[in-house]
Amino acid sequence: MDYTGFLREVALGRVPAVALLHGPEPLLLEDAVASVSQAVFPAGSDLSLVRESFDGKDASPDAIVQSALTLPWVGTHRLVVVKGAEGLGSRQGERLSAYLRSPNPATVLLLLASASLPPSHWLLGAVPRTSIVPVLRPSGGQLTAWLRQRARSEGFTLDEDAAALLLDLCGDDLTQLRGEVEKAALAGGPDSRHIGVAEVRAVVGEHRLHNIFELTRALAAGDAGSALRLSESLQNAGEDPLGVLAMLAREVRGAWQVTEGLRAGRREEDIARDLRRPPAAASALIRRARSLPAGAPTRLLRRTWETERRLKLGGVPRAELSLLIADLCAG
Repeated sequence: MDYTGFLREVALGRVPAVALLHGPEPLLLEDAVASVSQAVFPAGSDLSLVRESFDGKDASPDAIVQSALTLPWVGTHRLVVVKGAEGLGSRQGERLSAYLRSPNPATVLLLLASASLPPSHWLLGAVPRTSIVPVLRPSGGQLTAWLRQRARSEGFTLDEDAAALLLDLCGDDLTQLRGEVEKAALAGGPDSRHIGVAEVRAVVGEHRLHNIFELTRALAAGDAGSALRLSESLQNAGEDPLGVLAMLAREVRGAWQVTEGLRAGRREEDIARDLRRPPAAASALIRRARSLPAGAPTRLLRRTWETERRLKLGGVPRAELSLLIADLCAG
């Protein structure tokens, strides 16, 4: 079952007694727990009485099974959540394996692994196949749909063009996007439930907005001098270097998407529509992608990943980003 299908089943009240969700996006795992809690427990329930959490690195499988076998004190169900389930060792897992074959119907056991599990991991053989849910990061149009759906779950209406603008400005980090949606909601006033382009602009600020669009334009034109200047301006204004990197990576992914589409024989207008960008920006990106040597977008995409790794290992942000920009503009 995929993640969207799992949430759909939960929303319909069809919550499995056991589910293993595995993937590297913590926000999606948190959303799954919230959705199950909402489906299983009445509004206003004291979750401390009906929900228990464990850390897979520290908890013993016996303790998890004992909790799962405990009958609910109030209501009809209990929820047992095991975070970091990838840390559960197979040697001590015999009792847990036995429980997974015959779970307590009054308990929902959620096993959450904060990484995609390799095929050899013992949990993938112990948990019923229909209860294993890969949690993959949404991309492209899925990301826009996810952002709008999440805003809707919190009582807001997020316009499609406003969602696209947020993605343009903030990249694809889900946690950051959630925060920006919350800030944009506040920009409309305490009683507003609508988030449009105006609210997004109020959040990001016109100066930052201008610099981001100009940086995008400079990259599409291969103008290294302007791109370096704008990157410096954004960082001087307090922009997180990883946020700037996300903007750069988005342009590279766009160029890769264009080249893959052209290689597959797709029409330019279809490719431009999938890019979900203003017409002028999409046209500029397509022209830029056409000018790149064969294999360059893939190589540059790997280059952005390498820069991210260096930054997270303590690399000097301005130097790493400057070198990356120079490479991206040179093609």
